[in-house]
Amino acid sequence: MHSPDRRQFLQSTTLASAAAMAPWLFNAVSAQESTGRDLRVGIVGTGRGMVHANAALNAQGISLDYVCDVDQKRLALAMRTVEGRGAKPKAITDLRRMLDDPKLDAVFIATCNHWHAPAAILACAAGKHVYVEKPGSHNAREGELLVQAARKYQRVVQMGNQRRTWPGIREAIAKLKEGAIGKVLYARCWYDANRQSIGHGKVVPVPDHLDYSLWQGPAPERPYVDNLVHYNWHWRWHWGGGELTNNGIHSLDLARWGLGVDYPTKISFLGGRYHFDDDQETPDTGVAVFDFGDKGCSWECSSCLPRKDEKHSMVIFYGTEGTLHIVDPGYRIYDPKGDEIGKGTGSGDVQDHIQNFFNGIRHGEPLNSEIEEAQKSTLLCHLGNISYRLNRMIKFDPKSVRIVSDSEADALWSREYRPGWEPTV
Repeated sequence: MHSPDRRQFLQSTTLASAAAMAPWLFNAVSAQESTGRDLRVGIVGTGRGMVHANAALNAQGISLDYVCDVDQKRLALAMRTVEGRGAKPKAITDLRRMLDDPKLDAVFIATCNHWHAPAAILACAAGKHVYVEKPGSHNAREGELLVQAARKYQRVVQMGNQRRTWPGIREAIAKLKEGAIGKVLYARCWYDANRQSIGHGKVVPVPDHLDYSLWQGPAPERPYVDNLVHYNWHWRWHWGGGELTNNGIHSLDLARWGLGVDYPTKISFLGGRYHFDDDQETPDTGVAVFDFGDKGCSWECSSCLPRKDEKHSMVIFYGTEGTLHIVDPGYRIYDPKGDEIGKGTGSGDVQDHIQNFFNGIRHGEPLNSEIEEAQKSTLLCHLGNISYRLNRMIKFDPKSVRIVSDSEADALWSREYRPGWEPTV
């Protein structure tokens, strides 16, 4: 497994600190080039990507130049939608064709997880700024490479954990920092849903409208089965990261932000696939626990049973003088007696988060989820999944940002790639 040495990591961290203090150091050239003209963008993936497309069309001074999908049916539907709003982008199936366009400024990546980092790295190398959906990487090593690419090519890279921009959530985190519940010691996170069985897939011919080879991209080739595309890849380790990287990333990102922590020292995720006998490899029920030394947090998942009677908040912060509940799109504060003593709310959509990305390109506005900060949260998910797959606790060194003396866990830090598709920086 290839990994950067300590010196390379420190250089990357130094650059990240500089980016946080002076974002214009990384996008001044782009900002100068884009002055007085529309920013030209492309969308890769027309599921979640249509939310990005609509946000781009709603923004001022943005030209939607490309719509890309490996599925011709989805691509045709997406084109009808954006053309109905007056846009005239090019329809393509291979994202590399848009990266060849020197006039394109930015790329939105809403693909499967296994494509997130490889596509974003290719885009950075081609001189494009990147908005990449969560989790942004399929494994821990890809997260490192993506941060390195953003720094090397001096690109603006934002991750799609949009709650970092929601006014009510930002107000809630500010309240925590101001001491609204005293010293914050712990956070508990929940995700409850009612997902049904994905069944047992059969190997069948690839549909004519799908470029399955390109869909696989960097992932080693596997036969096409009829219960994989376009969503159930989430529950297979080869392409996805289960519910932890699918939805856990949102609440764990808020937990880490509110606690004011970066990397854990111990991680444990126990659970299982209890509800159905099917092809899902990732757990539908479980609890991940993260110890940061003087603080901690947990994430509990019940993806096949909504537990509506329990009425969980998304995140609860526990302090010495009360609790603060994140309840989308805002918060509620309670004193030690359980009496509500404060609350707040605000808008809760992706438009402002994407506008923050555009402003970062144009004006050097600090990103609310700059890729290095975002990948710290994603790393929690990767570490949790490693613990689950090994069925035991793992230890982590925050200083070296590495798993402590564990060859089995190290083997899951990265992955194998299809020859010729290995992401490099």
